[in-house]
Amino acid sequence: MSEPSASHPVSTIHLTDPRALRAYAHPTRMRLVGLLRSQGPLTATQAAELTGESVASCSYHLRMLAKYGLVETAEGGQGREKPWQATARFTSWPNSSGDAAIAEASDALSHAVVERYFELMTRRLEARRGDTREWREAEQISDIPLYLTAAELAELGERMNELLRPYADRLADPGRRPDGARLVTLIRAAIPSSPDPAERSR
Repeated sequence: MSEPSASHPVSTIHLTDPRALRAYAHPTRMRLVGLLRSQGPLTATQAAELTGESVASCSYHLRMLAKYGLVETAEGGQGREKPWQATARFTSWPNSSGDAAIAEASDALSHAVVERYFELMTRRLEARRGDTREWREAEQISDIPLYLTAAELAELGERMNELLRPYADRLADPGRRPDGARLVTLIRAAIPSSPDPAERSR
């Protein structure tokens, strides 16, 4: 599941520590990591201006994110004016685990992310009338039912990743962005339905 300085040492940070999973589930922290990934290093003051949070609040949440390796200090500045940067482009965590603590924390984080997605989509729907016709017609909100095996679903995810990979470097390198490019959040969800009683008996 899943924003950069131009020098991310890794593409994805994988969270398995229940404490880190719970820490990242905070909506302000998810938003801060997203801003650092999409807009590069920011100070707590700059982050406060972008989020509407207080400088003290942003400073606290950035320190908590750093504790679990999601952000780190960048060069320059001191105190609240020191810049922070994300340590990776993306964040992932287990969809399942035999460890009850990890499974519970992972589920809580997934719920928080879905709530964040809903917030982003709702905000977009409220603002779309002020956008250009070109962008309104280009945006996509849809669903399609498919009968797939678990292996086919996993393969489909890998093929989507391959399709998106050519655009990934634009996040960290503004020079790769063509004229007219805007930050677009592509939200993916492939949700298996619960089998009905008739299917379970087959």
